Amino acid sequence: MTDTQNQLKSGVSTSVALLGTGPMGAPIARNILAAGVPLTLWNRTAEKARAIGGGRVAGTPAEAAAGVVLTVLPDLPQVASLLPGEDGLLAGWKAAGIEEPVLVIHGTVSPVAVARFAEDCKNLHGVTVVDAPLSGGTIGAEEGRLSTMAGGPRDTVRRLLPLFGLYSSTVVWFGEAGAGSTVKACNQIVVSATVTALAEAMAVATATGLDPEKVQSILAGGLANSEVLRQKGQRWIDQDFEGGGSAKNQLKDLNFIAEIAKDAGLELPLSASVRGAFELMVDAGDGDLDHTGIYRTILGKPGHASRR
Repeated sequence: MTDTQNQLKSGVSTSVALLGTGPMGAPIARNILAAGVPLTLWNRTAEKARAIGGGRVAGTPAEAAAGVVLTVLPDLPQVASLLPGEDGLLAGWKAAGIEEPVLVIHGTVSPVAVARFAEDCKNLHGVTVVDAPLSGGTIGAEEGRLSTMAGGPRDTVRRLLPLFGLYSSTVVWFGEAGAGSTVKACNQIVVSATVTALAEAMAVATATGLDPEKVQSILAGGLANSEVLRQKGQRWIDQDFEGGGSAKNQLKDLNFIAEIAKDAGLELPLSASVRGAFELMVDAGDGDLDHTGIYRTILGKPGHASRR
């Protein structure tokens, strides 16, 4: 089957670029390419984009400008920095004659900030922004079963469904720009609390001399089972917290949750407690570890040179 036939089969009928080939962006890119959809890639470290082993690697965001640009970056400032200048997306879209580009933000960002950003992009530049944060982790990205929560113009999101479907098993539109990021905040309340609860359970098991692997087998067989346990449980057994979803990004998400709660007039005691724990972890120098490393903070062992 030719690339064109695969493209038609997937339903993706516009040029696509992906900017940010990190732990989440790389498997998303591979899934898109596996469907036969031509894809342009850009990453600040070009070697990471070339490591995908397919697609066209662009030297600048301008060279990567496409009808749909997917960004898989940590926060909104990194996305905004891609727009201006002769090497930016705005110049690239103009040079390519793309009059109504779509900019998809797959990172976890502030709902308030992204709504304002989307309004400015549309009014000033004619760029439609869709905030579409993801859940499922790197394993979900690799397996093509992410959950995508979308905010933005409904018709635009509908047109993106075939593309999102190449790496997502669930895609839901929630409203205008910012709505997707609010849903992601709801998701992160559960994820951060579950990670912390499991870390506490593993800390109790360790401190009392229990076999953590056996304890996890009991948790997995009952009501305490979760996707977090399935994906992350081995980290506590191996005491390996390198890589993965970082604690500093988890704290960033928790700060967004606090922002939303304040605006809504809500007190979120559990989220506030978890946020405090991650502040301790980051302040102790463990911010680059996977968020499951909160276990070390609970045991009072953060910031050690040896992390295994």
